[in-house]
Amino acid sequence: VVLLGGPGRAWGAVALLLFGALAALTYASIAWSVQPATSWLEANRTLSYLAAFGIALALARLAPGRWRALIGAVAVAAAVISGYALLVKVFPGTFDPNQPLARLQAPFGYWNATGLMAAMGIPACLWAGARREHAPVLRALSAPAIAILVPALLLAYSRGALLAAVIACGCWFALVPLRLRAALILAVGTAGGAAVAAWGLATHSISADHVALPARTSAGHAFGLVMLVVLVLTAAAGFAAAFATDRLALPSQLRRRLGTVLVGLVALIPVGGVVALAASSRGLTGEVSHVWSTLTSPNGLVNDQPGRLVNLSNSRPTYWSAGMTIAEQHLLAGVGALGFETVYRRYSPVSQPVNAHSYVIETFADFGLVGVLLSAALLVAWVLAARRALSPRWPRWRPLSFRGPPDGASDEWIGLVTAFAVVLTFGVHSLVDWTWFIPGTAVAALVCAGWLAGRGPLSAPVGRSAQRRSLSRSPGAIIALASITAITVLAAWVIVQPLRSSDASGSAIAALTRGDSGAALTDARGAAASDPVSVDPLFLLSDIYTGRGDGAAARAELVKAVRLQPANPETWYRLGSYDLSANHPRTALGELRHALLLAPASPDAKAKVAAAAGAVSSPAPKK
Repeated sequence: VVLLGGPGRAWGAVALLLFGALAALTYASIAWSVQPATSWLEANRTLSYLAAFGIALALARLAPGRWRALIGAVAVAAAVISGYALLVKVFPGTFDPNQPLARLQAPFGYWNATGLMAAMGIPACLWAGARREHAPVLRALSAPAIAILVPALLLAYSRGALLAAVIACGCWFALVPLRLRAALILAVGTAGGAAVAAWGLATHSISADHVALPARTSAGHAFGLVMLVVLVLTAAAGFAAAFATDRLALPSQLRRRLGTVLVGLVALIPVGGVVALAASSRGLTGEVSHVWSTLTSPNGLVNDQPGRLVNLSNSRPTYWSAGMTIAEQHLLAGVGALGFETVYRRYSPVSQPVNAHSYVIETFADFGLVGVLLSAALLVAWVLAARRALSPRWPRWRPLSFRGPPDGASDEWIGLVTAFAVVLTFGVHSLVDWTWFIPGTAVAALVCAGWLAGRGPLSAPVGRSAQRRSLSRSPGAIIALASITAITVLAAWVIVQPLRSSDASGSAIAALTRGDSGAALTDARGAAASDPVSVDPLFLLSDIYTGRGDGAAARAELVKAVRLQPANPETWYRLGSYDLSANHPRTALGELRHALLLAPASPDAKAKVAAAAGAVSSPAPKK
């Protein structure tokens, strides 16, 4: 941008600066975090997200005409990833022989992320299938692509992704004038995808957990044949629909009326839901109260079976209630990036750490009011920046008019609305899940968001400068390039330190395996130096000193770990376990009780406390 960008306003600069401030807050939270090592990793991830957002913003400024590549990339990525997830079901012995659960989770390792990726691809496929300027072949392929996305969404059993997909598609149909073409492609693709999903959900070896591999393999091959046949038929129907829409020219007035009827039918869906609730045995108010209590009950349980798609019970209220409690106790700045998963164990009936399953709750717990206000400011700044591109006649806001897109910018405007639908899908899902932690889904949405922020008004694209800027005559450009280079080098150094520490720890373990404790000690010290806020190298150093017979040094490393992370139950547990094994049960009992206080549900801590208490109460052996 500094060298090639044309003159013009810095569209999206405020959003970019606020995103940078959020990344800076994440790094700063290492200083007060209950788990500074994971905060460092989360800060690195936030920095990478900032880079994705900023690069997309810059590309929208330099090459605004390449918006088609952006939407097409989202459609292709979603279809390919969803297709791969389904292939895991078709060939389980090749791709995932040891997976006991039925829900689709490849390639992210988390089913809701797989469902979200499929949901984000649906608006992009609608755009590809409804565009007039696309070749019929490309438009026809949108139908089988949707037929891949739909079963991936449903077989992931992700209710949040399904809700986000419905909201985003409703937004897309409300804003985009190509409703009839898109509805036809969506109907064809959804029919094929629903057939594939129905077969998979009805087959026990596909939809049930803990099924033996031979049964999964046999059912998977049959599932693959069903999917192949359905995709061929869907592709044929997509070709027929594409060629038919090219040859069938409806009068514009009739198209508008049919589009209005289509939107009206969609709008009647919630009305039908209200009528159904009113006709139930509980009545409207009683049914609403029952639904609300089910949704918000902290005791809600739901299994991993297909029935969860229509089950309102969920575990979110438990996480959200704990998150609010944590936030209230650390109101201003929170417990540090990713600190929720450590502190949550104080309030949880289970011992393993989890995420808050909501960006708002996680941010409130991790960064307090500062993080919430900064995130809110970033959202407002992004909405205002994106509004310049989405509003037909900026600054007036009229995209809800069904009279069509703005004059002279219809194709690009529809593409940007599609990008907005992708961001909306991700944003809605982030309110009820932790998929923003997964780069595979987050980067796609961030690139779309960055493009919308950097595009500016459609009537005034910035583009590239006619001539490259001369650095000899632009001292400001020299300063900017030098600053960018320095920041990039610093960022690379900061990001690589935890990796260097991990590599050094691996080398130390390898040296221990060879019996070379001297080399292991040197590597472990290097690991601690590279990542001074991590306790893992200190645990490794303690083990090495123990093996060398230096008990005082071994305990000293564990004491360092406790001082470094006093709110982490693992540090107290390690120190207490060491003192217990060293025949200091009274000292160990206090340390282990502190570990149990930080993680009351930990079975290991309970067992160690019982052992230490028994050792303290037992009479000392006579000399």
